[in-house]
Amino acid sequence: MTITIDAPRLPNVFDAGLPAIDYDAVTNPDEALAMLMRARRQAPIAIGPHGPEFLSYEIVHDASRDRRFRVPQGMFLASQGITSGPLWDRVVATIINMDGDEHHRLRRLVCKAFTPRATSRLRTTVTDVINGLVDRCTSGGRCDVVSDIARHYPIPIICALLGVPDGDWEQFATWTDEFFKAFSWNVAESVPSILAAWDELDSYVDDMVAERRHRLTDDLVSDLIRAEVEGDRLTLAELRMLVAGLLMAGTDTTRNQLAASVSVLCDHPDQWALLARQPELAANAVEETMRHSPIVFGTLRTTVTDVEVAGYAIPADTLVILNSAAANRDSSVCEHPDRLDITRAAALPMQTFGGGVHYCLGANLARLELTEALTVMARRMPNIRRTGPAPWKPLSGLSGPATLPVEFDPGY
Repeated sequence: MTITIDAPRLPNVFDAGLPAIDYDAVTNPDEALAMLMRARRQAPIAIGPHGPEFLSYEIVHDASRDRRFRVPQGMFLASQGITSGPLWDRVVATIINMDGDEHHRLRRLVCKAFTPRATSRLRTTVTDVINGLVDRCTSGGRCDVVSDIARHYPIPIICALLGVPDGDWEQFATWTDEFFKAFSWNVAESVPSILAAWDELDSYVDDMVAERRHRLTDDLVSDLIRAEVEGDRLTLAELRMLVAGLLMAGTDTTRNQLAASVSVLCDHPDQWALLARQPELAANAVEETMRHSPIVFGTLRTTVTDVEVAGYAIPADTLVILNSAAANRDSSVCEHPDRLDITRAAALPMQTFGGGVHYCLGANLARLELTEALTVMARRMPNIRRTGPAPWKPLSGLSGPATLPVEFDPGY
């Protein structure tokens, strides 16, 4: 077992001479991954600017399922000196920040709304949205995948899931942009605008819930109102929190991963052409591009007690990073891990969606969105090629290409 109860003579993880890494300023994910692979050849753990980073598949897999590693209270806030106040109160109340019985209770109440069967009812909406976005680009045979397609893709789908009218989609996009500032490494300057957006969304959700309580419909808000386990139901505050959480968890992640997946496929035109010929490979292409080029390099955890990991002692209350990007490239579980192969079948499941009790609640919806998008884009944007640089946003947070200018054969 990789992770065991701490033993007294083990070297402290901070004093063991482990390799140091820092990819905050790197804009090319391949360079960052090469740095991580060099570090992993020396040790399964490296020391990053924010704490120890776990690099091997086994350690990341086990730690994500070990209750002695919990989501840090306040996520990115505490590390920046914010440990109280209205933004702290809101962030710690989100489901992603919870652990233990309360987290289990909420997951149990809402999980049925996110099953493959529940999300599949959105397939027509998803296909219509991506085709509509591609329609705007095909006649000219050029676009920026980030600004013209990916940015506009998930919000209409999430709004359709929630039952939000078309005319309000742009407002939801604006609120979402503000929310994401709460999960960055420089949040302090944005606190007023984040809180203002959150208040506006809460008011909107209050109106939706009041209306649905009188007339339930076929949408997620209605499903959450219906949700009941052994007499337990969601409160209004919990309904507000879950809607905000869905916007945070399901918008920029999908936007960025779609752009990242297309970007790496631009580097492998044979794979793009294969996907166009065999659209049944699209779901596999999603798994492989998320393994090879994920937009989240790692997830944060805090040790609840002293633990041993791979022979090193990690003290209680230590912030650690489960580096799923490094884990996905571990040659012990994936043959030729640096190679992109959308027909790959032998690798163990990628860790990009996390694991254990915090496995991504919206994974089924994300897979549906990305699968349909790659299917449509590969068919309608043949011979795609990059026409300029595609630098990534900082890799220590939610990343992905900042821009992705491309050309392709027009008229499809």
